[in-house]
Amino acid sequence: MKIKLATWNINSVRLRQDQVVRFLKEQQPDVLGLQEIKCLEEVFPYAPFRELGYEHIEVAGQKGYHGAATISRLPLTRMDTKFCPLGHARHVSTKVKTGDTSIEFHNFYIPAGGDVADPKINDKFAHKLDFLETMRRYFADRFTQKDGRLVLVGDFNIAPHENDVWSHKQLLKVVSHTPLEVSILETLRKSHEFTDCSRLFTDDADKLFSWWSYRGRDPMKSNRGRRLDHIWVSPALHSAVHAGGKPAHEIHVPCRTWHEKPSDHVPMTQVLDLRA
Repeated sequence: MKIKLATWNINSVRLRQDQVVRFLKEQQPDVLGLQEIKCLEEVFPYAPFRELGYEHIEVAGQKGYHGAATISRLPLTRMDTKFCPLGHARHVSTKVKTGDTSIEFHNFYIPAGGDVADPKINDKFAHKLDFLETMRRYFADRFTQKDGRLVLVGDFNIAPHENDVWSHKQLLKVVSHTPLEVSILETLRKSHEFTDCSRLFTDDADKLFSWWSYRGRDPMKSNRGRRLDHIWVSPALHSAVHAGGKPAHEIHVPCRTWHEKPSDHVPMTQVLDLRA
């Protein structure tokens, strides 16, 4: 069985629901994690997605801010997980039924962290580090249990590799690419020996971006991007990623210019061959 997973920080799902519908029609993912939906559960646009066959939807909403939602053609079971120290709606954890078994799909919107990379003077940055530490503890504990096939997706708000940003040198002191954040994210990744799917089949010299600022008249021409969005898989799914090969992973850059009011992020997809 093959399953296609996707992630997209949509930056207001109600404003851009037509773009999500187009993406679902064109790419046909089985499961899509959305972040920064910016709405409460009761006003989430369920109908257009269900009309396309995505009948299973789990939402963590917050009025005007944050929020995450997972929509799926496969049955979902909500998991009771708590990652945000401030109680914000920043994650949805579900079990996705895949044939006779399931995979865990953890959908995250990690805090951006503000403008100053110092937790002593910037509460937003301190919150980001606390959120990441909560994740690290949870997945380190799960690793000792050796109990599952886990996928982490979402807007992690960290570009870890030097070629995940347009200029490694110029962004070293910019929140999202500081050495402290990169080190902490790598500690989180190693806590469960997760595979970073975007970099698995990509040469280290290649630039990979999934986000471009709204600032500037033509952000795609200047191409000053960052890879803030991620799909990670646990060791039990490592062979499933390899079985798909490089074409099975894609960052859908054209979505950044689909509409006059696009999200500043683009979606990312990964095919897993669960037979492997």
